[in-house]
Amino acid sequence: MKVKLLTTISFFTYQLSISQTEKLLKGKVQSETILLKNIEVINKTAQTSTTTNHLGEFSILAKAQDSLIFFSKNFLFKRVKLTSKDIGSNMIIIDMIPITEELDNIVIINNKLPKITYNTEAANQVKNEKQANDLIQRYLNINDGRIKNALNYNIALPTRKKKKIENDERFKKLVAASCPPGFFTNDLKLKPEEKEIFIKFCDVDPKSKTLLQDPNILTTMDFLYTKNIEFQKLKIESKN
Repeated sequence: MKVKLLTTISFFTYQLSISQTEKLLKGKVQSETILLKNIEVINKTAQTSTTTNHLGEFSILAKAQDSLIFFSKNFLFKRVKLTSKDIGSNMIIIDMIPITEELDNIVIINNKLPKITYNTEAANQVKNEKQANDLIQRYLNINDGRIKNALNYNIALPTRKKKKIENDERFKKLVAASCPPGFFTNDLKLKPEEKEIFIKFCDVDPKSKTLLQDPNILTTMDFLYTKNIEFQKLKIESKN
């Protein structure tokens, strides 16, 4: 009986020591059967990082309950919470899913018989942006110089060459690639209908353009945490 008790105590002591001590964890990142190189591996708990080599292999100090993040602009964000089994294994295998991008609409115009084309998607996009701007102004009580409830009428103006206006969604795509689906509701405690407003609120900050120049998942998430504090303060001030 004493032998069994000592064996059990020794086992749990060993497991506890493993879970509380950092170990050089080795792993391999792949997509189906393809080994992935230059994947950023981040220990979010310990604030350390590394990248995979040409064989998809990596080594990083970690312990049980640490959160590892695997990031690449060409693959979906992956987060793994390490267990004692992972720490005790010789190598862990991580599978990542590639990001599929949709092709933009292609409009073919006959040079001999030019036609005026109406891009429904672009029109809806402009409409959605206007509604988002109106929502931000009303929700956060921010005055952007527009006149509320003004008359809606058209004035004929001299024709000018129209400039092509492109909607910059690079920051929105960066956020989508850097954050898991439940990040906004679980971590930032935002309501589902506040997500688009919050992203637009962050996008107007000049620092969001700096993130695009050197994408980094930790820097992006820290930026969102900081902006969320400002966002929540504005919400409180708008109610008072």
